[in-house]
Order: sequence, then C-alpha cells, then structure tokens
Amino acid sequence: MRKVLAGPADRLPRPPYDVEIEPIFKALGGQGAMPERYEVEKVRKDAATRTQPLTNALLADKSVSVEDIAIPGPRRDLIVSVVRPAATTGDHHPCIFYVHGGALVAADRFAGLDTSVVWAREFNAITISVEYGRAPENFGTQPAEDCYAALLWAGKNLANLGIDPERLLLYGTSAGGGLAAATTLMARDKGGPKLCGLVLECAMLDDRNEKVSSQQFSTGPFYNSTLNRFAWRCLLGERVGGSSVTEYEAPARAEDLSRMPPTFLDCASAEPFRDEIVAFASKLWEGGVQAELHVWPGGPHGYDRIVPTAPFAMLARQTRLAWIRRAFTQTS
Repeated sequence: MRKVLAGPADRLPRPPYDVEIEPIFKALGGQGAMPERYEVEKVRKDAATRTQPLTNALLADKSVSVEDIAIPGPRRDLIVSVVRPAATTGDHHPCIFYVHGGALVAADRFAGLDTSVVWAREFNAITISVEYGRAPENFGTQPAEDCYAALLWAGKNLANLGIDPERLLLYGTSAGGGLAAATTLMARDKGGPKLCGLVLECAMLDDRNEKVSSQQFSTGPFYNSTLNRFAWRCLLGERVGGSSVTEYEAPARAEDLSRMPPTFLDCASAEPFRDEIVAFASKLWEGGVQAELHVWPGGPHGYDRIVPTAPFAMLARQTRLAWIRRAFTQTS
C-alpha cells in the first residue's frame, strides 16, 4: 500500500478564501487539518463516500439514459458509460467525452458524471465517460493510453452513437483534466479524432510541484500539494519530478502545445494547481492556440462541489457552459 508522510508547513502567504469557504475551512480544522499519512485505500474510500449519492441520483434520473459498453483497451477491455438525453431523437448530437478526477488513484467513471444531466438539457449532448486504469496498479502513460483508446473507439463509432463528428469535445476535471490534456496531445500527435474543444477544469498537469501555489497550499483540509505529491508518486514511482517524465504522463512537460483545439481552462486562486494551470494556458497561447483562462478568487480545489451555491461557483459553472455552447455552435 502506497503511503506518504504529511509535508512541511506552507512556506508562503496564502491568498484568502472566499467568505463562504472560510467557515468550512475552520470547521474542518484549518490549515493543520490533514492526515499524518495518505494511503490509497483510504483516499478511494473517502472518494466513494462523496460520489456515490450523486451516482445514485444520476442512475435514477429519468431525463437521461445510461448505457455501459465494454470496448477494447490497450491491455484489457475498458468500460465506458454513454449518457443520452432520454426524450430526443436524431443522429447529430454534440458529444462531451468526459474524464473523471480522483487524484489519479481514486473515484470511477461516474465521479462528476451527474453534470451530464445538465449537458443533456443544455446542449442535447451525449456524454461518454471512460473507466481508465487508476494508479498505482496502472502507471506511467497507461491511464492516458486507456483514455485515448476510448476516444479512438468513440471516433470510429460516431455514426452508430448518433454523434455529430464536428462537435466532439474533450472535458476533464482535476486528475481527469491532466489525462484529458494528455489524450488531446496523443490525438494531435497520432492523428486521432478531431476535437472541437478541450475543457480543463482545475486540471492536474505538473508532477514537479515547484510552482508558488504548490508551496502555498501544501497543507490543510482541502486538496493540497502533499496529497498531490503522493498521487504523482503513485503514477510515476521514483521517476516523479525527474527528466524522464513525458507530456503523456504530465502534460505540463510539453514543450510544444501548438495545434491543440480551442481550450477552456479554469482554477481557483487558493489551490495548489493554480500556477501550473496559468503556465499551461500561457504555453497554449505561445503555440498559437485559442485559449480562455479563468482564475476564480477565493476557492480551494474542488470548490464547485464544496460550495456549489456560492456566487463565484455558480458563475464558474455558467461560464463553462457558455464556452461549451460557443464551441458547439461555432462548428455546427
């Protein structure tokens, strides 16, 4: 079982939390509230406890249908869940290919998939979510290879699935954001399916944990860079932070982000991923890519789930939806 000791105290001043986050931060024990050790099974159990009620609600929702399909993967068969609007017909739906979060080690294809109900209602969209192999059982490029294999399958079956080939969008959250970026790089480099857009929500991109925001948020009850170091070590082992790590493992390692699809990135100001996401956006602009970046003030990592009714969280969701609507409209 993989374990890691808690890290040192934060070395730099922190940006403040939003007024709706601060009471939660204090109730959870404040800056010093974190386990002495992180363990894979404990992280997985905690994630399952958080996500299972939302999964149950999705599966009971009559406005969508959920179908599980076994597809060929690079090492074994993979399961994808296909979420469709229940009361619709036609064969030219936009599609969101979704990659779930979970610090690379936890959660499953249903984590965050409840948002597919919103996408079905707003865009008449089909959502595909892949059960990629989690670390540490799957390591290196293997999780990204699973995602890419599922994207290839989707690309080859667009007509059968009723998907408009001009409106296929890739969306990843947290660790899934890093995997979505890696999958997009694979699609670019290997001639994979054409994507009309890429959404990176609070994406986990850099294994090195060297940015200022990583040093500001190494402790505390929310996702911090100590847990992040643990997660990357589960994926990369002793190679973490070293020169052999590739962009298909940690997309922040990419030297060239040209020819990527239009990209939406967001994060919060009070989370460890902030500066690696800002740097990734700058690298996209350097490569001539149309990218839109939002840094929402006062939020920790996962703010959208922690305080979904906070004004900044609602604005963040509305902004993502507006960007996706433009991505689908501009290609239709």
